[in-house]
Formats: sequence, C-alpha cells, structure tokens
Amino acid sequence: MKVIVTGAHGKVGRAASKALQAAGHVVREVDVTRPIMERKDEGTPEYRQADLSNAGDAFSVIYGADAVVHTAAIADPTGNPPHVVFQNNLMATFNVLEAAVRFGVKRFVYISSETIPGFSFPEKHFLPTYAPVDENHPITPQDPYALSKYFGEKLMDAAVARSDIKCISLRPTWVQLESNYENNLGPQIRDPKPLSPNLWSYIDCYDLADAIVLATDSKLPGHEVFYIASPDNVGGYDFAKVLKEFYGDKIELKELDRVDASGISSAKAQKMLGWKPKRSWRDYLDSNGKMIAK
Repeated sequence: MKVIVTGAHGKVGRAASKALQAAGHVVREVDVTRPIMERKDEGTPEYRQADLSNAGDAFSVIYGADAVVHTAAIADPTGNPPHVVFQNNLMATFNVLEAAVRFGVKRFVYISSETIPGFSFPEKHFLPTYAPVDENHPITPQDPYALSKYFGEKLMDAAVARSDIKCISLRPTWVQLESNYENNLGPQIRDPKPLSPNLWSYIDCYDLADAIVLATDSKLPGHEVFYIASPDNVGGYDFAKVLKEFYGDKIELKELDRVDASGISSAKAQKMLGWKPKRSWRDYLDSNGKMIAK
C-alpha cells in the first residue's frame, strides 16, 4: 500500500516510516520542516512539506494514498499557548481525515494519547478510578492537548459513520528511544517516588512502530481504540505493592496479568491487533537506571 506518514520527522513518525517500509509499504513522509534539496540515499521515502492545519496542504499531500498514519501534533500542552496546541492538533487531524475520506482512503491510523483520561496535565488534579487503566476508563480531559486528542478520536467515529474508511486510534504511553531512556526513566527505576500520572508506564518507540504497522494492515471494521504500553512497569516493581504504598485505597486495583504489570493495560491491542511487544527498559538500563554499555 501507499501510506502517508504525517509528522514523519518526529520521534514516532521516523520509527513508523521505517517500520512501514520494512513491512513492504510505499511511504510518503509529511512534516512541517523544509525538505533537503540534495540527492537522496537509495530507498529514502518521498517527502512533502506541509502545514496540515491548512486544508489545502492536507488535501495536497493525502491524494493518492491507500492509508494514512497521522502522528503529526504538538505533543505537549506546556510549551505553547493553549489555543495554539488545540487549534493545531485538532484542525490538522480534521483536515487530514477529511482529505482521506474525500479521496477514498481505506485505513486511517490516528496516534492519540494516554493523556486522554485527563490526569496527565490537569488544572484540578485527580486520580485514575482504577488500575491498570484500560479503554473503558472514564474520559475527562482538561488540558488542550488531551482535549484535542479526545476530539480527534471523535472525528474518527464521525468518519466511519459517514464513509467506508476504517480507523484505529492508538494511545501510546510515554514513548522512549535509546537516547532518552536513562534521562526519562532512570529516576523512577532508582526510586518509585517520582510519581507519574501514567502509573509507571512507558512504551518503546520501536514496539509502538510495530503496533502502527499492524494497525495499518488491520482489517478491523469501524473505529477501534487501543492503549499501547509495555506490559511491565518502569523499575519492574510489584505493582500492587507500590500502588498501595503511594495511593492507599484511592485507586481500585484490578486483576493483574503479572506482578510487575504496567499501570496502563494493552491487553486489548495484544488480543485484537495481535501486537506482541518485544522490548523493555531492561534492554537499555541496569537496575540503577543507568545505560547498559554495549
């Protein structure tokens, strides 16, 4: 298939593009950064610069696609004014999806977010109702990033209701690469006290890319939503023990599939997509959270 990858110069977009090519797809990469006007290495995907919050740009780059993987977004609500985050993310998603519907694209893979339930960037703090968090957990976002991602999922619902497109929304947890495992996860491996709203969960970027390929190739009808999280937690802690230690009885503990379970469950993705995560923080860091020498 010809697959458009938006946000292709970002962390997730780069990994997704490579994984899709390795799976035999023809990839066109799209991002807001300027193209390099030099001879390309053999096998380098076609690249188009586009501001996807502009409908004309979106329609221009989506034409001719069989599938779209939409990773493009401002990925954090704290570095831009709220209206910029919300407008960019929501309108880019609307424009790309609208173009996909009008051009008869068969499959749309939307990179949503673990922040959608609302406890990642709230102004009024609250806790998950239960853990591990799954796709049935209540959704009450407050910040412009989580809101834009949640509304994006609603756009997927509307698209499948009015067309033949099939949509999958992936909600990755904190995405890690070799270069940032130690800085991001090291402190929690050494001490679980630096609490995170995602309950010690994370995902390797390349495992996420594998899930993106499966979603792109999937024949699932309608619109399905999947959390994508490593099955283990950061630090390999006894999850029931640390949840009790730091939250008491404030978060209901659901059944665990392993002692060191993640605070976010990806059981649905493993069951319905056939996704099998292969990587762990243990492949990169030692028990003190320091990078393992290769």
